[in-house]
Amino acid sequence: MTDALSKIPDVEIDPEGTFKYILVNVKVKDGDASKEIVRGTKSAEYHNHIFDKVSPAMEALGMECKCLGGGKIEHNSQEKKLRVFGESTAFGKADHAVSAEKLKTVFNNYEITLG
Repeated sequence: MTDALSKIPDVEIDPEGTFKYILVNVKVKDGDASKEIVRGTKSAEYHNHIFDKVSPAMEALGMECKCLGGGKIEHNSQEKKLRVFGESTAFGKADHAVSAEKLKTVFNNYEITLG
């Protein structure tokens, strides 16, 4: 099952724009292995809409999910910039520093700022 965990992308966000995001802890059901993932999309009116899509998808892979918080991401692909800021009313503020580290693994040639 740890192998299944490694196949889950750390980051899935929209390619452009400002949108809501959540930081989620994904854990192998009945196991100890876990990791944090970042998910964000403009199509979500509220943060829980993102979680409502992520959770069943992860459960289908034998995982458990817990939302650690949310915020917003401003993605400027032309300037190669990401800004992580804000908070979720439903889930509280995500640890933006953790989210930024995850984003750096995918967008390693981007300037990533907090706040």
